[in-house]
Amino acid sequence: MRKHIHIVFTSLFLIISVFSWAQERDKDTLDTNVINVVKPYTPSISDAFKVQETPSLDDDVTATKKDIDYNIFSIPVASTFTPAKGKAAVLDKQKAPKLYDNYASLGFGSYTSILGEVYLNHAISRTENVGGYFSHHSSQGGLDEVLLDDNFYNTKMQATYGQNNRDMSWNVNLGGVHQIYNWYGMDQPRFTEADAQGIDAGHTFYGIHVGGDIAFEDTYIDKGTVLFRHFGDDNGSGENRFNAKISSDIEISNFEINTALTIDYLGGSFDRNYITNDELKYGNFNIGLAPTYQLIQEDLTLDLGVTLVYLNDTQAGENKFYIYPNISASYRVVDELVIAYGGIKGGLIQNTYYSFAQDNPFVSPTLSIIPTDQQYHAFVGLKGKISNSMGYNLKGAYIAENDKALFRNNLIPFGFDLNETYQYGNSFGVVYDNVSTFSFGGELNVDVNRNFTLGLAADYFIYDTKYEAEAWNLPNIKASLFVDYQISDKWFAGASLFYEGEREALSGFQTIDNPLFPSLLNPTQQVTLDGFFDANAHVGYHINDRLSVYAKANNMASQNYERWLNYPVQGFQALAGATYKFDF
Repeated sequence: MRKHIHIVFTSLFLIISVFSWAQERDKDTLDTNVINVVKPYTPSISDAFKVQETPSLDDDVTATKKDIDYNIFSIPVASTFTPAKGKAAVLDKQKAPKLYDNYASLGFGSYTSILGEVYLNHAISRTENVGGYFSHHSSQGGLDEVLLDDNFYNTKMQATYGQNNRDMSWNVNLGGVHQIYNWYGMDQPRFTEADAQGIDAGHTFYGIHVGGDIAFEDTYIDKGTVLFRHFGDDNGSGENRFNAKISSDIEISNFEINTALTIDYLGGSFDRNYITNDELKYGNFNIGLAPTYQLIQEDLTLDLGVTLVYLNDTQAGENKFYIYPNISASYRVVDELVIAYGGIKGGLIQNTYYSFAQDNPFVSPTLSIIPTDQQYHAFVGLKGKISNSMGYNLKGAYIAENDKALFRNNLIPFGFDLNETYQYGNSFGVVYDNVSTFSFGGELNVDVNRNFTLGLAADYFIYDTKYEAEAWNLPNIKASLFVDYQISDKWFAGASLFYEGEREALSGFQTIDNPLFPSLLNPTQQVTLDGFFDANAHVGYHINDRLSVYAKANNMASQNYERWLNYPVQGFQALAGATYKFDF
């Protein structure tokens, strides 16, 4: 017993000594900031002890399973059912319409009008084709309120030949124009039927042109165009114009610059001026260079460029150099729904006797012709699609132009013999002024399906002139509406409506500085021409895939409005004709 007690006390003493020594050692040497882990603790689960014995049944009676045999008796069953074979549904196929390369149209109408048109296109081979067109529109007139003949005749034609090869495509064309008009707008009541006796106010324009264009693949030069035109009249006037343009892509320091080079020559003469028999000559030669860099980044497309023009006035012997901006941009705000665009551009506009006569066939052969300096044309807008079938375009612009051409009535030369048939207040001259134009408007296009399309456009203009009292003969509003409707496979119809707002014109006597006629110091009179509305419609029927007949009605409101001062237009007009399509 004492031995066991001794062992217990000895063990307690050793435990207390070791514990005290450990505390002292920890206090003196243990670094509380460093813990060395010799081996991480890895827990484990011991396997469960399973009973490996199968208990035995100690029943007095053990049931024995009986063997059971299954016998299946197959009895055939007679059936009269026969499944029907599947058959694919048959779709109604619409026969593709036959497309023809050529057509001819001829119509006759009121005021003894004739309207004819022929378009030809023929493929000589896989790479060659020839074609051409001929158009004619004439009327014998018959306006009751005019003093002179008002018939007109307008014929244009052109023939073309082209090739489309692997590396390039090109074509050449040769054409001409023949037009007859009358200066029938005699100033009334200043002149009467007695004054109109013996006056033949007819005059003729004629012209011929030759031109062509060429396009290349995988070369520095993309495309080029060239045109030579001679235009004149039966009053001794003549004009020649040569215009050539080349477009190319030039790579500079990994930047691709699209560059357009333009060469333009114009020269012509008139036998006399409006008052005297002094000959009028005009001519200029200009070279233009327009480099442009295009940047495309996600929804933004930006064109940065400048237009440089050198002008040589061959008659005055003067040289000028112009620099114009050539910047435009577009940004997709909401995919195709809203696209914002804008820019500022400018250029030198080449005015010609041909362009003036096509815009206003009642000009006199006594014009002063100089180019227009369009300093800048700034524009902004929003365009896009309201739906898959409806698109819109809202736009605004500001244009600053020096020497803008304006049509103004030639005043009656008081105190001079009226030797020419265009000196009775019935012709127009051209005056030049520095004009600023502000405009805003919009367009709406509806394409419901292939059978119905509609287009609507309207613009409002505000003009500011520097020298002239008004921007002569320029309207303040322009609006138009176009509708085409394919009623059925056989019937088709359409309509067009135009509205043009008020315009300002000038009439009266030529201002002279003559003390014998002091009352004529300010003999002119400013006239406001009313706005006019012109409604036209047509309907047609396809007899077969080649032959169609049609009927047209023009100026359905029968407004005898004046498109130009003293020039009323024909009233209600009806015309009927046929169109035939064919191949060679």
